[in-house]
Amino acid sequence: MTTKSCLRFLNQLEELRRSFGVSPRPLAQTLRALSNCTFDDAYELVRFHEALLFFRAYPPSAKVLKEVEAILKTFEQRVSQLRETDADLSPLDDPEVSGIAGTSVTSNFSYAIVCWLAAKYPAQLSIDWDWFEEEERFGANMPRFLPLLEEEAMVEAHVPYRDYLRAAKGRANEVVWLIERFRSLKLSEKEKAERYDSLKIHVRWQFGVRASRTAMKLPARKIFFHNRPLIARHEVSLADELKSPPIPVEKLSPALGEKILEMARETSAVRYRELHGFTFGDSRRVLRANLGRGTEAFVLGVPAENWLPLRAYHAALIFKNGVPVGYFEGLSIFERMESGFNLYYTFREGETAWLYARILRLMRQLLGVTVISIDPYQVGHENEEGIESGAFWFYRKLGFRPVRPNLMKLTMAEERRIAVDPGRRTSARTLRKLAAGHMLFELSEAGATPGKVEWDRFQIRNVGLAIQKRMAREFNGDAQKIRAQSVDFVTRSLGLRTRSWSESERAALENLSLLLAMTPIDRWEQPEKQLAACIIRAKGTRDEALCLKLMQQHSPLRAELIRLGS
Repeated sequence: MTTKSCLRFLNQLEELRRSFGVSPRPLAQTLRALSNCTFDDAYELVRFHEALLFFRAYPPSAKVLKEVEAILKTFEQRVSQLRETDADLSPLDDPEVSGIAGTSVTSNFSYAIVCWLAAKYPAQLSIDWDWFEEEERFGANMPRFLPLLEEEAMVEAHVPYRDYLRAAKGRANEVVWLIERFRSLKLSEKEKAERYDSLKIHVRWQFGVRASRTAMKLPARKIFFHNRPLIARHEVSLADELKSPPIPVEKLSPALGEKILEMARETSAVRYRELHGFTFGDSRRVLRANLGRGTEAFVLGVPAENWLPLRAYHAALIFKNGVPVGYFEGLSIFERMESGFNLYYTFREGETAWLYARILRLMRQLLGVTVISIDPYQVGHENEEGIESGAFWFYRKLGFRPVRPNLMKLTMAEERRIAVDPGRRTSARTLRKLAAGHMLFELSEAGATPGKVEWDRFQIRNVGLAIQKRMAREFNGDAQKIRAQSVDFVTRSLGLRTRSWSESERAALENLSLLLAMTPIDRWEQPEKQLAACIIRAKGTRDEALCLKLMQQHSPLRAELIRLGS
């Protein structure tokens, strides 16, 4: 088939992503034609790959899905053939589409992820020395592993570190050897990570087909075929969705939880990404939620040693018909959640608004949150992708509002212009202005006061800054002193007996005391003190959801947090 014909069929395939609810026959015919095409341009091969993944997640029929699966199995060979032609393969490295079978990724992955890769895929790793820049740090850290290295490192320039490492490792893989040396240090995991991460070593992962996006898929118990039009954004009411019936949820066994965590790390690493909840996820705390329409969300927590000091942390990996299509990250305190939602580039023409609404419904069900905050970055602040996609209007049309009065005024003015001219497109300049502040969605509850703006000015950073100012003012900038005094004050005020407390409970006390010491807890009623003590202990256990729900019952503490953070 000619190149011109192949490009015509490829264009047809991309157009058909917007043609659901019609006969799938033209799609099946286009796929059969494309199966015989050879693309000699990496960009066109990427387009083909991403369109196939979209129809794997959103198949209109079993016949189409079978064609898609058959073509995807040829991609490792297609990439190999393209490489042999000396074509420009750089489009395959774009973070939006990286992870195709037959390719690799190179990144300065964190210590935790490199440890995981070294344990699971030792033969697939190498150091990319072309990216090596931290010679001074390498020279300062490596003599503990490479005897007499300091003979050169302390006085010479251009030390052949690679030669030293090659000689020392013998037949071992260089990444595995290096990680084993760091793991042998008599230091805490945090200190090991700090030393390793300071070297900024770029590791190349030549992943196999199974870990590639091309083949990455969970076994789907039942495929949902999209033989009707996809759910459009205007059909989604976030308020109604948040009040919809509960979503079926089940807890996974630790073994199944570990499989989900491994896939979460793989699907992130092949995209040059890491997420706190995936890197440090707790396999004992993985929930599977059936969102409907072939969509599942796996909600992940982290072990107590990786908890945030104040907020509850949860992440979710989202699958559509077994295909990982995006992830969610929620940072919650009281009824407010900071929401981070990322649908992978390939699937953004799918049911994005419905999917986001279902995830928020799940978070409300599990955590009791009713106020959802969107960070400016999500809507385009210092994020050109968000500007180009019109992310601001995605959230606005779901019911979010800018919290800054000047941005709300600009929003309403732009909405009036659009009402007069429905074909109007908001300029990039205006979108950048609108993206300068947070957006909020508040679910109205029975008896709630309309127009409440309690959380409008709140930022967790303001709480941290208030604590720093107190430390400077009252403790001469001494972190140990403010921590010790705060724990003492809170312990006495709440009448705590901590002798039998676990290490994680003591850590929770130390962190929460920094906040509680800036509130009038010594004047609270006894039930309020008892509830505060329960919150501290819950924060030090394995259940952050319990801690969050206890917080939601403590009105005085909520008021003080909002005051400090606003």
